[in-house]
Amino acid sequence: MSAVLPASAERDVPFDASDFQRVRSLIRAKAGIDLHPGKQNMVYGRLSRRLRETRHESFRSYLDDLERTGGDEWQEFINCLTTNLTAFFREAHHFEILATHLRARPQHAWSIWSCASSTGEEPYSIAMTALEAQAKVAIEASDIDTRVLVAARDGVYAADSVQGLGEARLRRFFLRGAGPNAGKARVRPELRQLVNFRAFNLLGSSWPRDAHDAVFCRNVMIYFDRPTQRQVLERLHAALRPGGLLFAGHSENFAEHRDLFTLTGKTVYRRVDSA
Repeated sequence: MSAVLPASAERDVPFDASDFQRVRSLIRAKAGIDLHPGKQNMVYGRLSRRLRETRHESFRSYLDDLERTGGDEWQEFINCLTTNLTAFFREAHHFEILATHLRARPQHAWSIWSCASSTGEEPYSIAMTALEAQAKVAIEASDIDTRVLVAARDGVYAADSVQGLGEARLRRFFLRGAGPNAGKARVRPELRQLVNFRAFNLLGSSWPRDAHDAVFCRNVMIYFDRPTQRQVLERLHAALRPGGLLFAGHSENFAEHRDLFTLTGKTVYRRVDSA
């Protein structure tokens, strides 16, 4: 019977515990991401490709260069280690709640921020919800990963990504590809013009204040440790107008931050304002 080789024995680039701990420290400092100790294989798989692209023969060499010269490579490092899982109208109850609020204030010019927009499905879902509610809206969409923002700005999706939207929404909000673009769909200009995409790091220093009526920050806090969660929640509180809404992920609970937000719906929180 042959012995089962440890994962590291199958790797063409050496990767040991010290390399992994160093990656964990760097991504936490730069992006706030608290990598679980069980993510060694994920880190190796993603970063080893970057090592080959930059012609480094070891993680130590790559990380030494990263810390010594950095520059644009820091963004590539972050891009490699961020997780982007999204879909149109994911957690559909959020958009139903949003539609109710939009219809309740038909004359209001809404400002909404999707602060982890990934490839664009979330902000475009917000835009569709606003148009269906006949609401005036401006949507800011940001992500720390610059590669996914390129795809989001293009607004082109495979047919299987949009098929769950229904025929009415597909006709109203998308252009279907033909010829070489068959099997793809592009968001229509009237939807695209509602969304402004930009790169943004939630640990950065240039945050908006009292600017937004609602913020979608879903399935982001799960990657942060508790002190970082608190820091980001304080900043989100400041970025919302009085009474503003925070839409969180299904696995996130902010009950210990009642001084900042109070639960007002299924994973929807309202900003707490001082008396």
